[in-house]
Amino acid sequence: MNYQETIEFLYKRLPVYHRVGKAAYKANLDNTNALDNYFGNPHRRFPSLHVAGTNGKGSVAHMMASVLQESGFRTGLYTSPHLRDFRERIKINGEVIPEWEVVRFVKDHRKIISSVSPSFFELTVAMAFDYFARHWVDIAVIETGMGGRLDSTNIVTPLLSVITNIGHDHMEFLGDTIARVASEKAGIIKPSVPVIIGESTPETDPVFEEAAHMAGSEICFADKNYACHLARFIPAAGSRKYRVTRLTDGTRFRGVVSLPGDYQEHNLVTVYQAMEVMPTPFRPQKEHLLKGVEATVRNTGLLGRWQILGREPLIICDTAHNMEGLSYVMNQLGKVNCGRLHMVVGFVNDKDLSSLLPLFPREAVYYFTRASLPRALDENMLKESAHMYGLEGESYDNVATAYQAALEAAAKNDLVFVGGSTFVVAEIV
Repeated sequence: MNYQETIEFLYKRLPVYHRVGKAAYKANLDNTNALDNYFGNPHRRFPSLHVAGTNGKGSVAHMMASVLQESGFRTGLYTSPHLRDFRERIKINGEVIPEWEVVRFVKDHRKIISSVSPSFFELTVAMAFDYFARHWVDIAVIETGMGGRLDSTNIVTPLLSVITNIGHDHMEFLGDTIARVASEKAGIIKPSVPVIIGESTPETDPVFEEAAHMAGSEICFADKNYACHLARFIPAAGSRKYRVTRLTDGTRFRGVVSLPGDYQEHNLVTVYQAMEVMPTPFRPQKEHLLKGVEATVRNTGLLGRWQILGREPLIICDTAHNMEGLSYVMNQLGKVNCGRLHMVVGFVNDKDLSSLLPLFPREAVYYFTRASLPRALDENMLKESAHMYGLEGESYDNVATAYQAALEAAAKNDLVFVGGSTFVVAEIV
């Protein structure tokens, strides 16, 4: 098999959550442990950082990986989902796993794949850990999938656990209250391993404090120790200046972040707290921290976070897809000085539209669409639901057509936004 045939085999042979939803979810680590044992427990052959959370975990993981790269470490990075290419999930120093490695992995291990019948995510985690171990990374940054306690990545015992925040997403799997979701995410807290909580809330703090106490782990709430101020967003710049202040002693860090979304204020605070707590020899010097944050996109290839795709008209895409994430994005859109707003939007079919659609601006023109995967919400159903909230526009049966229609309708001083779903963004970046 060539690379494309191998990827098609994986999609057809293994249940993939982003395509089929609940059918791909495994509420245990049996398959993960079986695969890990088969490959000789590769996760034990490199130190790691483990990152969970509802929003921001991808940005935080990429920023930390970039800082470690700038510090001179050979750094593995495992994230999900991918946008353009499966190989984005598995990187070393920003370079994606080669196609031939993916082909070889599947070809050489067809027997165990057939025997265990893992999910797509379970097999991808095994591939990543095997790749990192064989290529002798100094350290790896590992992002969870949707959860924590039962996530396939949760076999690692990291140097540091990071939980960015807790929000309303995947609650059918993780629990029907914020506290229960927090409890699932807290499952990544390991005995005597420090844990960083990015955003504190009265509802979730006790959950994390109890989990840390039971594990004998030091816990730090980043937003109680650090504050961040972002300079005004200027589309022509493509990046933003920031100031992070350590509240305990007033020390200030001034730098530039290549991820210009307003919500990066929270993620920067989390990264700075995590890097302070990092054990030696991985704790970065100030210059490596500043340079790593600034070079995140260049060093890691991160896509889809308030990403500017064009300027006349201004074209912005963002993968925010739940209530908390979209609230930040819609608020920032409202502050951009532009002409008319054109919104190319689509969702997956398990989203609670009643909590999402009220966040969107009524004055915009909408291009309702669907990504090319089975879980995508029908564009006509979306149009009908949006009409109930005063959102008006036309429906398009694919993202490319909707995007082209928005570009043709937009004047030079207008803004075209693409989002609602990671998978809608994936088709235009």
